[in-house]
Amino acid sequence: MTSIQHFITGDGVKIAYRVDGAEHLPVLVLSNSIATDHRMWDGQIEALSRSFRVLRYDTRGHGGSDAPVGAYSADRLGRDVLELLDGLGIGAVDFCGLSLGGMVGQWLGIRAPERLRRLVLSNTAAHLGPADYFDRMITQALTSPNMEAFADMFIGNWFPAAMVAGGGETVVSFREMVLATSRTGLAGSFAAVRDLDFRRSLPVINVPTLVIGGEDDTVTLASHSREIAEAIPGSELLLMPGVHILNVEQQDAFLAAVTGFLTQP
Repeated sequence: MTSIQHFITGDGVKIAYRVDGAEHLPVLVLSNSIATDHRMWDGQIEALSRSFRVLRYDTRGHGGSDAPVGAYSADRLGRDVLELLDGLGIGAVDFCGLSLGGMVGQWLGIRAPERLRRLVLSNTAAHLGPADYFDRMITQALTSPNMEAFADMFIGNWFPAAMVAGGGETVVSFREMVLATSRTGLAGSFAAVRDLDFRRSLPVINVPTLVIGGEDDTVTLASHSREIAEAIPGSELLLMPGVHILNVEQQDAFLAAVTGFLTQP
């Protein structure tokens, strides 16, 4: 187990990361949702690190990573992963990304399939719109006095109403992650989501892929998961009862599905 470490990308951005698990195990990269950081996977690390050397990182604009001003792109977010792997001397990996992390995973599957053994795309979409919605979110992120309104919005979108009303430790932890997110980082990430469109490119992905979606997800709809699975040749689709942060809401089922998929012959 390691503490947080840092890597500097080619464009001078500091990326925070940590590694858990024995050195001889295959590497599994976990990529976080927008407005969270690597801690969104804390509840799954004990189980996953039995089978994998787990590499978690904070997407640029989040957590302990730098949050440069300006629009980010899927290309830049994907290259951050490749540069991190190169810097650590890691070749091919298993990759699991949720929401924005799943968008990064799609980019890797399209642009750098040789770096992937298997790919898990959870609660994500190949395209989200309309663009003017994200323009409004960018303006709000850059002009709001704090992140309170975004915390309310994200928590309401991520978890079932009963879980939010209960206000348990998990909800509190995720709310704190949102509140700690840089406003420039959030705005830059909204721009990346606004501008990406992988719908025509998904059929070129040629690595084994598992697509996971939430039946009640109101952000990246179950239909988005179906569209991705239908577009990627030979991919598997698993729809779970639940909303958006399925690794938390449906932890046991999520872990079973991901571990089973990544370890199958």
